[in-house]
Amino acid sequence: MRLARLWRPRIVSAFHPLRDEPDTLPLLTALSEKEVPTALPVVVGRGSPLTFRLWRSGDLTRAGAMSIREPLEGAPVVDPDLLFVPLACFDRRGHRIGYGAGYYDRTLVHLRRLKPVHAVGVAYGVCEIAAVPYDTHDQSLDAVVTEQETILFSEQ
Repeated sequence: MRLARLWRPRIVSAFHPLRDEPDTLPLLTALSEKEVPTALPVVVGRGSPLTFRLWRSGDLTRAGAMSIREPLEGAPVVDPDLLFVPLACFDRRGHRIGYGAGYYDRTLVHLRRLKPVHAVGVAYGVCEIAAVPYDTHDQSLDAVVTEQETILFSEQ
């Protein structure tokens, strides 16, 4: 919530947790209660950016790619400007390793061409490593939120 107050997004997206990922759904519920539109990602195809559909706590979902829950097809498509993204590990330079398919890197490139966008990694503190290998196509994070702290890489 602190980052939403700082950056004042019009639309916030997070991910529906899979297995032992941190649960971002309470955050989406709290944002919805403050009248902030919220969304979940939808995988439209390998090699493509994610699409985002409006979703609020209590709305129906369906199993999408890799059995990740996503909004129903009738939900409106939106372009979030604050994204809470999953990750496997991160470093203190704002770099992350996801789960290998590059969806969030492609998505952030696409959205950042449209408007200012902030990306926040959501992870457990034990996921921090000294240095994440970084390539030119990798998109940096503006912050990471763990169960222990919020690490800001950008005050924009």
